[in-house]
Amino acid sequence: MSEYGTQLREKQKAKYTYGVLESQFRRLFEKAERTKGITGEVLLQLLESRLDNLVYRLGIAPSRAAARQLVLHKHIVVDGKVVNIASYSVKPGQIVGVRERSKSLEVIENALSGFQHSKYAWIEWDQNSYSGKYLHTPARADIPENIQEQLIVELYSK
Repeated sequence: MSEYGTQLREKQKAKYTYGVLESQFRRLFEKAERTKGITGEVLLQLLESRLDNLVYRLGIAPSRAAARQLVLHKHIVVDGKVVNIASYSVKPGQIVGVRERSKSLEVIENALSGFQHSKYAWIEWDQNSYSGKYLHTPARADIPENIQEQLIVELYSK
């Protein structure tokens, strides 16, 4: 496979993993380029701070697609306010939780029952309130996705 093909495959893998469309991914990359730091790392951090991804990481939903649907159907609150935008960028310190009247939903109960919550160092889960706090932006070493972000940067910088 050519160098271009390898880079393109890596970008596609990142897009599909996080469930982001091409135009959204492009905008995130441009934002990462403008931000201080290593562009590839910043890109992954921006993807990790999306609301749908955090709902998935907290174990509220079994997959990112299910997390996106929970957000779109107004089952998720950020700092007590209903947010129905999956691409909403959660800031460190904000609390992501399940809406009061949605706590008894079967899909949420099933997802939370078999989930180990101490998996990620940058989020903290509170079982009593069905909410999690986004403590800080994750370091690249903390992000478990097997994505070579440098190839994505090389692809976009052509």
